[in-house]
Amino acid sequence: MTITVEHLRKGVALVTLSSETSKTGLNMESMKNLSDKINELLDDSSVRSVVITGTGKFFCSGADIDSFASALDDGSISDLIGGLTSILHPMELKIRASEKIFVAAINGAAAGGGLGIALCADYRVCVPEAKLAAAFFSLGLSPDGGNTWLLPRLVGTQRAKIFFFENEVWSGDKALEYGAVDEIIESERLIQRAVEVAEKWGGWAEASRRSTKQLIDASTSTFMETQLEFEKLLITNSSLTPDFKEGVSSFLDKRSPKFGEE
Repeated sequence: MTITVEHLRKGVALVTLSSETSKTGLNMESMKNLSDKINELLDDSSVRSVVITGTGKFFCSGADIDSFASALDDGSISDLIGGLTSILHPMELKIRASEKIFVAAINGAAAGGGLGIALCADYRVCVPEAKLAAAFFSLGLSPDGGNTWLLPRLVGTQRAKIFFFENEVWSGDKALEYGAVDEIIESERLIQRAVEVAEKWGGWAEASRRSTKQLIDASTSTFMETQLEFEKLLITNSSLTPDFKEGVSSFLDKRSPKFGEE
């Protein structure tokens, strides 16, 4: 199996890329496998949050360069790259729009589309020895995987431009300094900490999770008047949910809310 899924407590699912997939990168088969696994979790109402990690010294090295070489030889390179992005990009859009919380547990190198997957998450926990790289310029390519949309929102436009044009490689500590990751932790506690974040963030009401993710993404590309109308629509809709009734009741009863329960 190139990707495994383990269901943990409190609605947390752990997605792990195999050693081979993490190191050699994603080809059409493994990319489809990953997309299928993520889509299954997105459709599973019992799953509230997802932790994504790799194996060994690699989180995900991006696309499989060997498959690029073969496709160049037989003239199918545009079909290959088009096919890979046609799977990766819709998956990332679903992750961003979903009410489920995604946590990237960056255990090692994350490059190219693999970096895009990490940046697409709602929270990133990273080991100090990790390496974050775009790597597109070394191949004569332009970025994909949402990197040019996601990274500027985390580190700023000019810092992102320097990252791409200087072909930089950031350590975990440097990525934390710039704001590309949220937390640095030793490798032996990486998954534990990622699961802790997934449990806490996934414990909030479904409407709170989905609406806040959508509102924050929209805020950088809309006028304030538009954003306020969007906020009005979503908070009105969330007020009609059982979770809102539970939130009010728990506040008045001075107890912790139990969201997701009828």
